[in-house]
Amino acid sequence: MVGIVGYGVYIPRYRIKTEEIARVWGDDGKRLAKGLGVFEKSVPGPDEEVATISVEAARNAVKYAGIDPKDIGAIYVGSESHPYAVKPTGTIVAEALSCTTDLTCADYEFACKAGTAAIQTTMGLVQSNMIKIGLAIGADTAQGRPGDALEYSAAAGGVAILVGMDNVVATIEATSSFTTDTPDFWRREGEDFPSHGARFTGEPAYFRHVGEGARLLMRKTGTTIDDFDYFVFHMPNGKFPLAMGRQLGVPKEKLEDSLVVRQIVNTYSGSAMMGLARVLDIAKPGDKIFMVSYGSGAGSDAFIIRVEKEILNHRGKVPTVDDFIARKTYIDYSEYAKYRRKIKALA
Repeated sequence: MVGIVGYGVYIPRYRIKTEEIARVWGDDGKRLAKGLGVFEKSVPGPDEEVATISVEAARNAVKYAGIDPKDIGAIYVGSESHPYAVKPTGTIVAEALSCTTDLTCADYEFACKAGTAAIQTTMGLVQSNMIKIGLAIGADTAQGRPGDALEYSAAAGGVAILVGMDNVVATIEATSSFTTDTPDFWRREGEDFPSHGARFTGEPAYFRHVGEGARLLMRKTGTTIDDFDYFVFHMPNGKFPLAMGRQLGVPKEKLEDSLVVRQIVNTYSGSAMMGLARVLDIAKPGDKIFMVSYGSGAGSDAFIIRVEKEILNHRGKVPTVDDFIARKTYIDYSEYAKYRRKIKALA
């Protein structure tokens, strides 16, 4: 069966504490920071963006798998912060990896689930024998308007997953998606910062789609909560995934290991995939993982993944999620505003 043959992550080293952001915005900021359940977030440096993050994550995935990059037949980069409006990020990744020119490549957009949509596409190409290995990437340097709730939760990071059928470290047993036209979050062409529906982003958006996506896949596969050792949900903040777990009846201990959101906050297209990578870093052969991503607009992708013995042959080859989380340098709000180009010159 098709599955994950390698994975790699990258998280920028810079961090800003949410209390530092709240300090700038006063009492309103303090209330926002407290309500989101997050403590510090990753910030891309002045020379970092989705292309560089994707390249670093992809190189780690290739090194982890021990494959020849020329065996990669498809590269799809999911993000809502691609560096170019018209120019693919995936071709930059392909060039950096020295992949063969005999490959298909495209950029994906579906808010925070663009990376998992890329996984599904590569699965189909591998299963149909059109390619040997596909590379799916979820990466973002997310934007947030100064003073807005998103400024506390919009972070940076990326995950690259190699999908194939040989030497699989984790088999993808099943996947399904749930999609509707729910406009909870958007950014029009040319706008610097996204807009959102505030409380509307919760119940009719995130909770409905993640919940229905999870139930749909369990119905299709005849499984229950008890069949899984780990759960991974998209993490827009520190409270939503825990609340989703309670709604579905997931024991907290089965969710806890995926909650990297507390240390780096929401990496958007890399969010659920980062939680999955954190679980794969520690899971044992035979463990089963249930993952549901979420993308505003709105939809969810659900996956059932079984860890294989092959995973033991690859550990220690590349930095883990925890290694990247521990590698950090704190900055203050002025440095953060500079790095994120929030200071605009007057015309």
